[in-house]
Amino acid sequence: MDEQDIQKVTEATKQAVHSAIKKGPMRVVLIIAVILVFFLFLSPFVQVGAGERGVVLNFGAVQDSVLNEGLHFRMPIMQKVAIMDVKVQKAVTDATSASADLQDVTSSVALNYHVVPDKANIVYQNLGVEFKERIIDPAIQEVMKAVSARYTAEELITKRAAVSEAMRANLAERLLPNNIAVDAVSIVAFSFSKVFTEAIEAKQTAEQLALKAKRDLDRIKIEAEQKITAAKAEAESLRLQRANISPDLIELRKIEANLKAIEKWDGTLPQVTGAGAVPFIGVGDIKKR
Repeated sequence: MDEQDIQKVTEATKQAVHSAIKKGPMRVVLIIAVILVFFLFLSPFVQVGAGERGVVLNFGAVQDSVLNEGLHFRMPIMQKVAIMDVKVQKAVTDATSASADLQDVTSSVALNYHVVPDKANIVYQNLGVEFKERIIDPAIQEVMKAVSARYTAEELITKRAAVSEAMRANLAERLLPNNIAVDAVSIVAFSFSKVFTEAIEAKQTAEQLALKAKRDLDRIKIEAEQKITAAKAEAESLRLQRANISPDLIELRKIEANLKAIEKWDGTLPQVTGAGAVPFIGVGDIKKR
């Protein structure tokens, strides 16, 4: 190999080195970009919305920490975040029970509840997400049976507020150990047997008729009392008038009557006057002349 060949090999080596140096940074950038895209593809961030809590799972194991609302970082592949709704929710359940007087009662109960936010991880671990059918409905039915047994069928209607409050207190005590807080209980509807419903309607009708009769009797009594009072007042007035009558008063009334008669007289004398044997005749004609 002569000097020219050595020089050619040296130049080719230099060019290969320069080419490798130029391509090296691009490969590093490309590798970093691929890693970054892959990392983002694994969703390392999780967003917890308003009224929600995030339950952290490390390879499926529930952790003690509960994520509040906002954006949070998680370890891809290793960690998952389960979202729990802690807003107030509504559950409507139909329950059948018996009253204290052994009447069949069918009721529809609406329960407002929410998961205790700080215990969302325990609820998720013990109950899961869909727990209404397993926890809420049986609790409402059991409490409704216990509460309705304290009241008669009529009291369930007339004392509805007290029944609702008793159910709320019992449900709160029953569900709180499961980290479910009770906000309100409403009895949407009560229904009884047809025979009992007809009996209630008949009783209400009888009470209304009795009340109307009592009001009519009171009105008649008041009108009679008013008439008696008016008659007594009129009799008292007449008595006072008779007590005040005297000869002087009678003479004064005669004078007042004569004066009124004079005021009404138009000045024309009667044609025939007097009852004696010689009446005055033609007095009016004399006045005309």
